[in-house]
Amino acid sequence: MQPIHFYDIPRNRVYEGEAWSPNTWKIRLTLNYKGLPYKTIWVEYPDIESTCKEVGAEPTDFGLLKEGKPYYSLPIIHDPNTGAIVSNSIRIARYLDKVYPDTPTVIPPSLEAFYALFEEAFWQTICMPLLPVMMPVGCPQLNPRSEAYFRETREERFGPIFGGKLENWAPAGPAREERWKAVQAGFAKMAGWLSADGEERPFFMGEKLCYMDLNVVAWVVFIKKVLGHDDSEWLQIDKWDGGRWGRLMQATEKYQV
Repeated sequence: MQPIHFYDIPRNRVYEGEAWSPNTWKIRLTLNYKGLPYKTIWVEYPDIESTCKEVGAEPTDFGLLKEGKPYYSLPIIHDPNTGAIVSNSIRIARYLDKVYPDTPTVIPPSLEAFYALFEEAFWQTICMPLLPVMMPVGCPQLNPRSEAYFRETREERFGPIFGGKLENWAPAGPAREERWKAVQAGFAKMAGWLSADGEERPFFMGEKLCYMDLNVVAWVVFIKKVLGHDDSEWLQIDKWDGGRWGRLMQATEKYQV
């Protein structure tokens, strides 16, 4: 089997060869969990659209940053074994399940509708509280071209919601503490999803990993890498909800490479 070409976003030269985006981490984790060989092709933020067009990847949305304009994002994969080019993390996960059925399934067909509901709930419950906390810290870790592009596009999209310039989103002190309380409340709510019937389970499907778990891990990996493993805010998350998220990280550690 030829390695799958996996297009990802790097951090910066200090962290050379290390992934940055939680969205691409979803597929990096999926590929590692499935044991599929792949090679990473690093793409800076300003080059994503041109790269996608060059390889023939479809846009992942329309009007997300500019009204009516196609929006291109990573991850994308090019599978030389089939010739397929697939964009959008959830579509990539479905593709890998279908084309490589001898690997662990991450999205069982019987739960497709549930996954769609989960993605919406996860965005509102976890991602939206996290964005104002993480983006101002993570943006300076990108290479200069990507940093400038990321700042401009994210301030344009989220600035009206979170407070204009990145530096205003979660400044040190009471404002940031309030942001973190919202993040903690989101994680506590998600912990409730996992024990809704009164039973404790390590993963959404019980004892078996699935794409929902990998989605959560992708964001927690992003937090840990951006803040740093010895950061006080990260160490809080590691212990929230009885240490559930620390245990999840330990259980999936071998896929976080």
